[in-house]
Amino acid sequence: MSTRERAISSWDDLPVHQCSEYVRHPATSDRNFYDRYYFNLHPSGDDYFAIFGLGQYPNLGVTDAFIAVTHRGRQHIVRASRPLGDRAEVAVGPISIEVLEPLRRLRVRVEPTTADDGTPTPVALDVTWTAAQPPVEEPRQFLRSRGTVVFDTQRFAQLGRWEGTLTVDGTTHEVTPDRCGGSRDRSWGVRPVGEPQPDGIRRDLSVMAGMWNYFPVDFGDHAIVVLCHEQPDGTRPLSEALRIWADPERPVEWLGSPRWEHETIPGTRLLAGSRITLPDAPEGPLVMTARPLLTNFVSLGTGYGMDADWRHGMWQGEDLVVQTLTHEVDAIAPLAQYGVVDSVGRFEIGDRVGYGLYEHGFFGPFPALGLHERGDTFPAP
Repeated sequence: MSTRERAISSWDDLPVHQCSEYVRHPATSDRNFYDRYYFNLHPSGDDYFAIFGLGQYPNLGVTDAFIAVTHRGRQHIVRASRPLGDRAEVAVGPISIEVLEPLRRLRVRVEPTTADDGTPTPVALDVTWTAAQPPVEEPRQFLRSRGTVVFDTQRFAQLGRWEGTLTVDGTTHEVTPDRCGGSRDRSWGVRPVGEPQPDGIRRDLSVMAGMWNYFPVDFGDHAIVVLCHEQPDGTRPLSEALRIWADPERPVEWLGSPRWEHETIPGTRLLAGSRITLPDAPEGPLVMTARPLLTNFVSLGTGYGMDADWRHGMWQGEDLVVQTLTHEVDAIAPLAQYGVVDSVGRFEIGDRVGYGLYEHGFFGPFPALGLHERGDTFPAP
């Protein structure tokens, strides 16, 4: 019997090929190629905040998924990993994603189960997401570090409403579209995944140094999406602000390169609020203010790089692995604040109020806000 890895899969029966390879194999052999779903869910308030996602890493032979829910001072995580087989199977253990209507409706489930150590998982989910606005193409992100491409990613984003149920730590929440919204994105390409690679010439260099801001916000008849990656010297590899109308006949509007004013929390790397100016709106400059309502420290426990034993795409063995973690939010904040920080945000433009993702990260020095060394926190005013 041949031990050769099978390349043919169900997707090869569809006209979706992009190169002279089976769908199982990306056009690039870069180990860091990935293809991922990300979602967040909130009740337009601070009762809870759920973040969940699923990724495939064809050149590492892995698929994994997670859900992290902040609720009553704790962060509950369920995560799962297995070897990647047919890429049409968008499921890892208890976590699955079903595309009901492309770019319009998706269903996400986290079945109640028991982790490998016998612990009952503290989170269960069965929700359907319906788009509120059309998807928007975000700018391609490309970063090279000392000769090596570390980011070459494509992504689209979309705001929508959720319906179903979320159970966390024994409490079931009815998820209704009148209250519950969130954003999602689909991204793919090359970014650091899997086991850490030897630093070599890039020792002590951050692959994405500086400040990261990402604010997708639902205002009802339109969404605002703001992105900004600003490096320590003030240059911006990525900067964008868009308005996407719920009416698909109205064109997406470019609002210019965002200008930021952040209110920092001294002694931390956390923000208490922001004032974002969008200079090139058709009706004149717009000012959007933001306040975080409830924070989810998604960088810890879910695979985004802060855990030595669990990173997106990291090989966990030949069998399905299901794990669960529960953290006190205050206990993990001192470490997790050095990664990406996601919060439910309340946003205002004039008398309009919207809710969305208030995401920020400060990686290494950022002199504009008083961060001069890798481990610095914001100084007092």
